Amino acid sequence: MQISLLQCQSSRDVQANLAYIDTQLKQLPRQINQAQLVVLPECCLLFGGHESQQLQYAGTEDDGELKQALATLAQRYQVYMVAGTIPMRADDHRVYSRSYLFSDNGETLGSYDKLHLFDVDVADGTKTYRESDTFHPGSRITVVDTPFGKVGLAICYDIRFPDLFRAMRLAGAEIIALPSAFTKVTGEAHWQVLLQARAIETQCYVLGAGQWGQHNQGSRETWGHSMIIDPWGKVIAELPEGLGWVQAEIDLQQMTKIRQQMPVLGHNRFIEPMLAK
Repeated sequence: MQISLLQCQSSRDVQANLAYIDTQLKQLPRQINQAQLVVLPECCLLFGGHESQQLQYAGTEDDGELKQALATLAQRYQVYMVAGTIPMRADDHRVYSRSYLFSDNGETLGSYDKLHLFDVDVADGTKTYRESDTFHPGSRITVVDTPFGKVGLAICYDIRFPDLFRAMRLAGAEIIALPSAFTKVTGEAHWQVLLQARAIETQCYVLGAGQWGQHNQGSRETWGHSMIIDPWGKVIAELPEGLGWVQAEIDLQQMTKIRQQMPVLGHNRFIEPMLAK
């Protein structure tokens, strides 16, 4: 099947972001009758904006304006879609940063709430990031069974936590999608090596779809470099800068061969029974 990652430069203007994604899907290079998985980046419809704006657009109980808009695009263009992230209401004053996986008829196949929140200090123009002020952490892993393989879902900062990725592999993941908005500073330092490490460890295809450039009049800058990594850790497609598509075909038979030749999952002795001794 074909994998297509969309590199965006989203803003606080929801309608402008939606229009950009719509236009890009209309122009998506594709072959007739070829299965297509599209991955959008983190915050694809609403980048920035504090608690009040996130709550303004946040859906409730798996329903909402932003979710429906993205499901409609998946159906209109007949693509399976990892729909970046959108805000969904939590039980407190915050929202979840949620990623949905839609089928090519707009059906919801699964969802994931970002587990690890970016509460860090970075040597850039923003300096201090506190996602937990606005976002509520998730509490579960997600691996979705699809006609083209089992897809695990993670988001941005999650990439730094290999236990999550091992849990997805144990749950059967073959492809792991990672909508992201890495800062320029952290992206330049760690983005590629982390993606490759997680692909090598899990022996999965890892799909890192990123935001790129200056956002909201320069208040944020993201790294871009959206890339598709194969289960051997090889970068098979990349867009370092700018906007648009990153595309590659994937071969799950190659993944199976790698897993058979180097069965690291079966060799791993650091497992729960040993911890209990």
